[in-house]
Amino acid sequence: MPAKLLKGAEVAKEIRIELKAEVERLKEKYNVVPGLVTILVGENPASQSYVRAKQQTAHELGFYSIQDDQPADLSEEKLLEIIDKYNNDPKIHGILVQLPLPKHVNENKVLLAIDPSKDVDAFHPVNVGKLMIGEPDYLPCTPAGIQELLVRSGTEISGAEVVVVGRSNIVGKPIAMMLLQKAKGANATVTVVHTRTKDVKFHTKRADILIAAAGVAEYVKGDMIKPGAVVIDVGVNEVGRTADGKRILKGDVAFNEAVEIASAITPVPGGVGPMTITMLMKNTVRACKVHNNIKD
Repeated sequence: MPAKLLKGAEVAKEIRIELKAEVERLKEKYNVVPGLVTILVGENPASQSYVRAKQQTAHELGFYSIQDDQPADLSEEKLLEIIDKYNNDPKIHGILVQLPLPKHVNENKVLLAIDPSKDVDAFHPVNVGKLMIGEPDYLPCTPAGIQELLVRSGTEISGAEVVVVGRSNIVGKPIAMMLLQKAKGANATVTVVHTRTKDVKFHTKRADILIAAAGVAEYVKGDMIKPGAVVIDVGVNEVGRTADGKRILKGDVAFNEAVEIASAITPVPGGVGPMTITMLMKNTVRACKVHNNIKD
């Protein structure tokens, strides 16, 4: 029997309905509106597309939102000044600098400049450290989306063997840390495999929950998956274009093989991707509450 599809687009829609109601409640009860600024330096087409989607979602939820477009030759010093301006703007609760940045700008320096309490991407070392000790203010967006998908699909995480393929700072490391925590929606036994792992298949075949975040199209084959496992495919790899120019996307999992073995699997596209922006919005609502000392 083919695996159940875990459609992130549907789960994201549910969460956005909840968030919109919460935004309206914040307006009515506290007279506050979540504020988000997205800063885009240059004209990278993929980045422009991501930022448009973020801004559109923010508008739909009723946020106060700003799209701050800057030229590709913007100096690092000027970008840091812009970030400082938003750090001190009481209407703005979340600051997102779209990556990648032009090569003349030091990304780490830029991320460090963002006020940790406005770091809704959860990339700042302060927020990474809080995640490590199990006391996060904000969860990194893609890992948070993965966890929500698992929880809302009824997947048993506590006590499960989880294998994460990939060790990036954006997905692999944080999702491993999140599912390891002594907390609701966690308590798993987590193994991380990567390019220096001697026998990746040995580990992936043991996984009750397999999270593929390697960044390589169809890296995880069917024979690497334990029958009945839940497979979360984080990868979005462009492998070509159609005759009319549309992108052809593949995940990190060989879907046609995996769907016959797994009990549940996320499709690409439409799986993890829609969850990432939604969790960014959730973090912005959370930041609004933090900055206005709202504890309910």
